Amino acid sequence: MNKIICLNPLSIEGLQLLPKSYEIVEDLSQATGVLVRSANMKDLKLPASLLAIARAGAGVNNIPINQCAEKGIVVFNTPGANANGVVESVIAGMLIAARDIVGGINWVKANSAQKDIASLVEKNKKQFSGTELLGKKLGVIGLGAIGYRIANAAIGLGMEVYGYDPFIPVKCAWNLSRHVKHVDYLENLLKNCDYITIHVPLNHKTEKLINKEAFEKLKDGAILLNYSRDKLVDEDALEEALESKKLRKYVTDFPNDRIVNLKNIIAIPHLGASTEEAEDNCAVMAVEELKDYIDNGNITNSVNYPDCSLGALKKPVRLAVAHKNIPNMLGKLTVLLGNKGVNIADMISKSRGEYAYALFDLDRDIPLEILNSIKDIDGVIKVRTLALE
Repeated sequence: MNKIICLNPLSIEGLQLLPKSYEIVEDLSQATGVLVRSANMKDLKLPASLLAIARAGAGVNNIPINQCAEKGIVVFNTPGANANGVVESVIAGMLIAARDIVGGINWVKANSAQKDIASLVEKNKKQFSGTELLGKKLGVIGLGAIGYRIANAAIGLGMEVYGYDPFIPVKCAWNLSRHVKHVDYLENLLKNCDYITIHVPLNHKTEKLINKEAFEKLKDGAILLNYSRDKLVDEDALEEALESKKLRKYVTDFPNDRIVNLKNIIAIPHLGASTEEAEDNCAVMAVEELKDYIDNGNITNSVNYPDCSLGALKKPVRLAVAHKNIPNMLGKLTVLLGNKGVNIADMISKSRGEYAYALFDLDRDIPLEILNSIKDIDGVIKVRTLALE
């Protein structure tokens, strides 16, 4: 019985995909797999039984990625599952920033007791007028599962769109509109665009990506949108840019004590992916990834191990080996199996940075002594076998 713990409430659309061989438990120490959204796992003691963690969302800052890799625990996320919800939020953010819709709504509420409100509206509406998106220049930083969709949607709105992403995924590149102008240097995007939206993961390379130097290169009066992570923007530099009016408005999905008290801030309470559809999609994708790994040993959309798949289990036994990415590891594994008379019907091996993963489909079961010999190989992290039922 595979035991799964949900550290956050998850959509029933995903949970109902778990077969009868899976049991939802409340004790992490018993868990084979974890389903999580925002719960902080960095201080949790991860049990030896744990095989995988699936995050129902894109960001994995709440999960100890490196610690998991060292223990052979595969961490999944769900890129693109909540993409449409975020795309629509970004488009809404641009519209709210371009036209003082929120100010107008608040004015109507404040004057709702006045007589002849219709006449007052006509006299006062000019103070809430703004600009259109048509013909404006949008810069999209990061053209992944969300970024490319925003770029395409903005093209449909009649905007002139520039994209910057030195590492654009092939799948996203194929789906990107040919009308999006590719920019080789971030500086060229910053100095030309009226609107800039950020869609990159937060890591040591991207933290404070939009800093004092970036703001200085910004086109005067530009509007910045951040629906990715708050720490991508240097808040000291942000405040200075707003005060000098270099930046006209900052739209963020991440309010904090400092940000909400600055002028020309549009702070949204982390609603980017908060749609019923996005939550369902993320839950379904997370459960499918977790189940495919536990049942078949396949890895799809991991953030700490390479994608690696032999499809559904068809041979009597599948051997899965997580190991350090070091020379001749695959040779050692195949030689050991061959010397023990174990025939390999099919195999695949992939690496990612310091770590690698290999799958072997075998014609027969292998005894415990062979498994122990594999575990004893220097650099092997975790070994398990999966049997065809």
